[in-house]
Amino acid sequence: MERFRSDHIELEQVHNLGRSELHLATLREWKKEGRISYLGITTSSLRQFDEVEKLLKNETLDFLQLNYSLGTRQAENRLLPLAQDRGVAVLVNRPFEAGRMFRAVSGQSVPEWAAEFEAVSWGQFFLKYVLSHPAVTCPIPATSDPKHLKDNMGAMVGGLPDQKMRKRMVDFINDL
Repeated sequence: MERFRSDHIELEQVHNLGRSELHLATLREWKKEGRISYLGITTSSLRQFDEVEKLLKNETLDFLQLNYSLGTRQAENRLLPLAQDRGVAVLVNRPFEAGRMFRAVSGQSVPEWAAEFEAVSWGQFFLKYVLSHPAVTCPIPATSDPKHLKDNMGAMVGGLPDQKMRKRMVDFINDL
């Protein structure tokens, strides 16, 4: 708290499940004391998904942060539905997979049918896929480039793909 020059933090998360049992106990106390509003866990590793599932089932969490993208969809199977059932907000890191998604479509135009959900760039295409999952609260695209920021914000404009369109997006990416 001293380091942040504050006596209150909105969200505090156990990063990559590091010593989660110990840290979650501390965060529960801090929440009870009013020092934090929300507590959660993060992971950026698919190998930790079993442990994340266990924590989601056995702990009272407010937030879960994990990697999820059109190219990395493993969270759709168990974690996103479980978070939704438990009322846990989901922050998505790596929606572009550190640029891998853009490299996969390099030299290609966004498909014409993306206009059906108003995606005019690959960034919007990828973000709208993530945003359209009902469990997702907010993606974290992580950019310092103002042009990318403006484009990413465009994903919040217009419609989102429905289940049928999400399947079409997956098939498109799988066929690359």
